[in-house]
Amino acid sequence: METLKHECGVAMIRLLKPLSYYQEKYGTWMYGLNKLYLMMEKQHNRGQEGAGMACVKLNTQPGHDYMYRERAEGSNAIAEIFSRVHEEFAHTDKETLHNLEEVQEYLPFAGQLYMGHLRYSTTGKSGLTYVHPFLRRNNWRAKNLCLCGNFNMTNIDEIFTRLTNQGQAPRIYSDSYIMLELMGHRLDREVERNFVNAQKLGLEGVDITNYIEDHVNTANVLETTMSDFDGGYVVCGLTGSGEMFSMRDPWGIRPAFYYKNEEIVVIASERPVLQTTFGIECDDILELEPGCALRVKRNGECIIDRILASKAKYSCSFERIYFSRGSDRDIYQERKKLGEQLTDAILKVVDYDTEHTVLSYVPNTAEVAYYGMVDGFNNYVRQQQIQQIEALGNKLTTETLEHILKSSTRAEKVAWKDIKLRTFIAEGNSRNDLASHVYDITYDCITPFVDNLVIIDDSIVRGTTLQKSIIRMVDRVHPKKIVIVSSAPQIRYPDYYGIDMPSLEEFCVFRAAIELLKERNLIDIIHDTYQRCQEELLKDKAEMENAVRLIYMPLSVEDINAKIVEMLKPQDVQTPVELVFQSIEGLHHAIPNHLGDWYFTGNYPTFGGTKLCNQAFVNYYENKFIKSHPEN
Repeated sequence: METLKHECGVAMIRLLKPLSYYQEKYGTWMYGLNKLYLMMEKQHNRGQEGAGMACVKLNTQPGHDYMYRERAEGSNAIAEIFSRVHEEFAHTDKETLHNLEEVQEYLPFAGQLYMGHLRYSTTGKSGLTYVHPFLRRNNWRAKNLCLCGNFNMTNIDEIFTRLTNQGQAPRIYSDSYIMLELMGHRLDREVERNFVNAQKLGLEGVDITNYIEDHVNTANVLETTMSDFDGGYVVCGLTGSGEMFSMRDPWGIRPAFYYKNEEIVVIASERPVLQTTFGIECDDILELEPGCALRVKRNGECIIDRILASKAKYSCSFERIYFSRGSDRDIYQERKKLGEQLTDAILKVVDYDTEHTVLSYVPNTAEVAYYGMVDGFNNYVRQQQIQQIEALGNKLTTETLEHILKSSTRAEKVAWKDIKLRTFIAEGNSRNDLASHVYDITYDCITPFVDNLVIIDDSIVRGTTLQKSIIRMVDRVHPKKIVIVSSAPQIRYPDYYGIDMPSLEEFCVFRAAIELLKERNLIDIIHDTYQRCQEELLKDKAEMENAVRLIYMPLSVEDINAKIVEMLKPQDVQTPVELVFQSIEGLHHAIPNHLGDWYFTGNYPTFGGTKLCNQAFVNYYENKFIKSHPEN
């Protein structure tokens, strides 16, 4: 599969005991800092363009900093930011490092609240400016806000307009900065509300500050901020006064898990991260429910608040197929099931010839689905053996039994992930030649021109890797037939909730559908779809429908499969190639609790997703289709 940039990763930890407790029990007051590092490294797969972390100290004296942040770009960003933090400690004498009073008073990042973020850009925007967390400073501790998240908002234009109408002027047009400004504005109002209440109680000076910090309710801030946003998100934040929160979108699109005991409250994007980092069991960890926020107050009280009413749950299925760590207990079984239930479709393509069919996979994310596919073939072979034995009845002999039991599933590691194509090589032919060698092959692993070769991948998105590397690679061993299997259904529609596939024309399925419509003199469907999309965009968002579905209505999955092969198969490859995709029904059977399938069906959970999909087709038609077909 082509590498996709996708949803980011978050990690938070709140220490509920004094630093002296962790010094005594775990041998270091850096317990929270060290655990944050592990949580971020365990989620490195979720962000390789940048990383950042923040820390808040409680009970600092005026004149001393209490909120810290480090950010860096690049795949080594995690190591870089933690190295910088430890450099601060390296310049401190050992006596001070072991004096907890001085540590808490003077050393940076020696706090009780930690927050980390791993970034994958899905907007094309790069630079340290866009690396989370984002920080909004103020001389009032309670008004300081540090924010990060795994999110992508679909209505940022509307929010921007609303902010500017309030008189604000955000410096940067991005959902992250606009959310920071909007939430910061709401936090200011919450602090001012408590300021007025404190004055009514007759409090003055520092007593007012203490009252505010003890009574700030971040649930109010979240309720008045997040109701404005349309998208998939897990938003995490710290305030300078020591409030911590993490909130999940009402559809449960993006994932969040948490664990708490008497020592800590921790949050991460993936469950195995918490299991490994803290040595806890799967069932100890809870999933943050859609529309809810986990809040830890300044005094350490942990609360789960319902901020927004939950919608129909549309947790991302792609998260389960590809993005999350396969070591999660449930994800592992789901991926195996995806592979296993493709057995019948694969058998049909190879004419049920298991004796001359070799199973393999594209490393590395398709490996678990491959194990499920092997299980499915094992079950089929075993059933065939049982039927043959039963059919022989009294004629069964040792010789015939040995012959029957000799049949088995043939599985080999045919493909090896070999090199990473370096982006500094830009010249077309050179780049294409190198791309063909991203994977290497195990030679002499099949009988040439006799054995079918089945290769399973987790999904097929753009088709680039299929065309430039995989088909050409496996053709080197000269199979009778190449069968490319996708554990996911055909990807037909863009994503707008945090995955880097926002345009229609990049999908090989969409391109194949357009070509088929043109070949079959059904080009009017393309024009009609354009008109319908324009009409839908004029409607109120709540009434809008996804008109792009019209493109696929006259076409079968098999039609599109054949066209994709025709488009992507290199001309010098003579071996027959067939595609097998997961069905929508199979997807939901394997992953019943994650119904977010808009990539495959066009059923977007939010109004904003539907709107952007219609707009994507309008953009394609006006910028690509018309230019390619000026006579139309």
